[in-house]
This record gives sequence, C-alpha cells and structure tokens, in this order.
Amino acid sequence: MKLSLGPVLFYWDRQQTLDFYADMASLPLDVIYLGETVCSKRRAMSLDDWIGLGRDLAQESSAQIVLSGLTLVEAASELSGLRRLCDNGELLVEANDMGAVQYLSEKGLPFVGGPALNLYNGYALAELVGSGMCRWVPPVEISGAMVRDARAQLATLDVAMPELEIFAYGHLPLAYSARCFTARAENRPKDDCQFCCQNYPEGIPLLSQEGEALFTINGIQTMSASVSNLLADYPALEASGADLLRLSPRAAGMPEVVAAFDAVRNGAMPPLAVDGCNGYWHGQPGMMRAEEAGLC
Repeated sequence: MKLSLGPVLFYWDRQQTLDFYADMASLPLDVIYLGETVCSKRRAMSLDDWIGLGRDLAQESSAQIVLSGLTLVEAASELSGLRRLCDNGELLVEANDMGAVQYLSEKGLPFVGGPALNLYNGYALAELVGSGMCRWVPPVEISGAMVRDARAQLATLDVAMPELEIFAYGHLPLAYSARCFTARAENRPKDDCQFCCQNYPEGIPLLSQEGEALFTINGIQTMSASVSNLLADYPALEASGADLLRLSPRAAGMPEVVAAFDAVRNGAMPPLAVDGCNGYWHGQPGMMRAEEAGLC
C-alpha cells in the first residue's frame, strides 16, 4: 500500500512550509499533495511557489506530486485562481470543489477527487470517473463498510475502478464556513484578519462547557479535536481495497508518523490500539475509539 502526504491544512509562514517539505522529501512517501485548500487569503505561498516547490520535490523524491485546490470557492478571484491551478500544465490536480471538477472535465484532464466532494455511492463515483477522476478520497466521516459498499456498487456499473485513498491520520476536516472562526476568536473582522491563523500552527482547540476538547478551529475550517489514527486498522484498510493512506501534516512529529505507517505496510504488526480516534471508520461517532465502542 502507498503512503501519501496530504496538503497542509494549517497556515504556516513561508519558511516553515519550505522547511517542512525539505524534511518530507527524504521520507518513504509515494504521493505528496501541495497547495492551499482552506482559505484564499493565505498567500505566503503563491501558485507559482507551489509549482516551483513541486518541481524541486520531484527532483529530490520519487513521490508523485499533486496540486490541491480550494474547497470553498466564493469569489470570482478564487475561481480564477482555481482555473490557473487546473491549467498548470505539469501536475495532477486534486479537485475539492465541483467547479474544479467541471473545469478539469471540460479540459479532458484526469484528477483526484478530494474528500470534500462528498461522494458516498457507486453512482456518484461513476459520474466522476466519467468526468476524469482517477483517484477517490472518500469523505472523512465514511465508514469502512460504506467504502466497501460504494466500490461494490461501482463494480456493477461497468466503470473503471479509481484508486482508493483513505484519510488515515490527522485532524479530520469536518466543515467549512464563509465565516473565519480564528479571526472571530481574536475579535477581528474576516476582511482584516491580519493572518492570525499563523499564530496557531495546529489550530485552536474548542472546548465544551465541561472543558472537554470538542473541535479544532482552523480559520474557516472546523476540524476534529482528536487526531484520527487508523494505523491499528491497517488490516481492515487493506481488506477494503485501499491503495493509498493519507497522512495529514501536523506541525511536529510527522517523520515518526510516516515511519510507523511505513513499518506496518512493510510487514510489522500493527498496534492493538493507538492514541487518537477512529470511530468513523467503524461506523461510530467520529470522536470515539473502537475500544470505547466495544468493537475491539
């Protein structure tokens, strides 16, 4: 099974971003996603910068480089930027918005269907495969059973099976809003946010009234409080037909995460349990662990 490094979901400054990918270039990763998927105001790295970084990584690593597009497109300027990304002429694109799907389809270009496209069944998959989707990243809340059912349904429709990439590690991106929650937390208007997301390299923990971690706030994005970790579920991921496992970047500890997943895919025994949550994969509330639900 292959390992992919998802796009950085947090807003890091330019140097931190470049340093991060310099460290990732030497790791056993098969696919590396680049680009801004959360907020168009995050411009520490321009599209040309991302493409240039992709060229550098292609020389330093054997990984496939993919450009990821915005998830929430609200303005004409964002749509224009998305078209430029799709027209890059060098790198495969991950479409996280149906506007990108339409544009790539009209151009006859293959693409990765990102988790925000919300594809849950074989008929929806067939439509996107017909539009050029070569790899499917299911929504993060989908269970292993739903993945298997969708693929089984697709198999009955005489449509080529796309690669399957499962979000296997990281804070889960759950929802997007026109409102910037990070700016609101600092009592700033969205239009004058001062790029305050950079103050929180792994987002802002949002607690319940009882003081328990509930979500993570990342600009306009709401994420899980706990880190999802499917390493202990590796055999079930294999049985579901997964071709790639996506590891979502965090500000620290990623070399160790990649090493752990790499060891298991190369024959090491998966752990019996891991820190973090895996409820969604088992058809339970996402914040739960399988042990808590009595599934292990």
